[in-house]
Amino acid sequence: MLKTLIGRELLDNLMTFRFAAVLLITLLLVVANTVVLIQDYEQRLESYNDAVKMHDTQLRKAKTYSMMYLFVDRAPNPLSIFNVGLDKRLGNLMGIWHGFVPTLWDAQMHGTDNPFIAFFSSIDIVFVFEVILSLMGLIFAYDAIAGERERGTLHLVLAQPIGRGQILLAKYISAMACLLVPLVLSLLFALLLLTRSIPLSTADFLRIAGIVFTSFAYLSLFYLIGLLISVATRRTGTALMLAMFVWGFLILVYPNLIRATVNPGGNIQAGMKTAQNQIQQILNEHEQECQKFLENEIIAAETSEFSKAFGLYNDTYLDPVTLTSYIENVNFISAIPSKFEKDVPLAKRYYDFVERLTIRTIEKTWRIRKQALENIFVRQATMDRILLRLSPVGIYDAATQAWAGTDLSGLRIFFEAARQYRRVIIDYFYAKDAFASREWFVADKGAVDWSTLPQFTFERRDVGTNAKRALPDLFLLLIGNLVLFMGIVLIFIKSEV
Repeated sequence: MLKTLIGRELLDNLMTFRFAAVLLITLLLVVANTVVLIQDYEQRLESYNDAVKMHDTQLRKAKTYSMMYLFVDRAPNPLSIFNVGLDKRLGNLMGIWHGFVPTLWDAQMHGTDNPFIAFFSSIDIVFVFEVILSLMGLIFAYDAIAGERERGTLHLVLAQPIGRGQILLAKYISAMACLLVPLVLSLLFALLLLTRSIPLSTADFLRIAGIVFTSFAYLSLFYLIGLLISVATRRTGTALMLAMFVWGFLILVYPNLIRATVNPGGNIQAGMKTAQNQIQQILNEHEQECQKFLENEIIAAETSEFSKAFGLYNDTYLDPVTLTSYIENVNFISAIPSKFEKDVPLAKRYYDFVERLTIRTIEKTWRIRKQALENIFVRQATMDRILLRLSPVGIYDAATQAWAGTDLSGLRIFFEAARQYRRVIIDYFYAKDAFASREWFVADKGAVDWSTLPQFTFERRDVGTNAKRALPDLFLLLIGNLVLFMGIVLIFIKSEV
């Protein structure tokens, strides 16, 4: 009897206009959007490759260690086509210098300069599923029980030797089978277009499989919400209005309400000002120590002349923009005047002292900046995510971002890698005794050889890490499905036909 019911429900759903509409709309939106997203990704990838070449060329032009023009770049994530997340919102260009510790709020951005593509590529595949499939799930479910009550066919079905739980199960299986058709077909077309343009690894296909399974759980949850409304109401008109209200609130109102109301505003300014004041105090102490060194080593009357001859500078706390400006405008010392040649050992001692002091100073400021970053931005983002998880949309978005690696945790590893690379560069300078070398401040005896400089490497985490971040949200979706189905069964059993 269950098999017969499933067959009947499946045939009824396949013959409806709404099934054809869901199939057509989903295919058109996903395929058309995938084409735009692939073009956007290719432009971002081209921009990334150009930036890498440009930064390598700039580095090779530096003649001294102090003029090192070093930047690292983050390649675009191919799975951002499914859920762009923070992949295009956080910076993908980071300056590396021993005089500052890179964080995500220091990053710059290079990417597509086509405003048409940039606008439409903000609508990713997951966004289409969030809006369209959730709506279709509710439309398929709102009249599943209420419609049969109105037509009087529910009496006939219940007159047969079949339980109410089996009726609900048959409706669920048949409806989900129909809804899976546009979901799977659109993803297959998207993958076909994707693999023709972008090489994907085995791990990427496993991540995509996780996104597909999460999408199924999300779609199922909305169908069950619609089925709950259908069971609890006796009129299809009432059920449809309630379904549209629930959809509008969960998809449109609640997420935007959270983003609008949970806004730290003044707290950000106050927190940043406090951190800046603490940092400035540390930097003032740094300048005092540098000045004290000069006063102890050099006769006061000769200090300015000595500084001019050796290009003494204070490079503490350089962010990427300041670093670029500094290197482009620094007065490069092509040769040391003969009368100051005797002071070269003193200049070496000065730079060795100052640069080592700078590293220690920046480590102190980094601890303050790190705490401010956690308090102002990371904690805020975490709070937003927690509140958004009260909606299925927030859970689905968080889970798919985790699978794709475009969530905050997935992108922070780039900045962690940049900080680790900075330590590698510092160790390289120490090994070369670069701070105390003539090549630090002048290239009159030959430019620095950059061929031995360690290269920056960055790789995304393995698929197991993605799964660990995505599984809690996927578990919430599955639990939501189970609770809803049990509630539907209990209400349907106790309700009068």
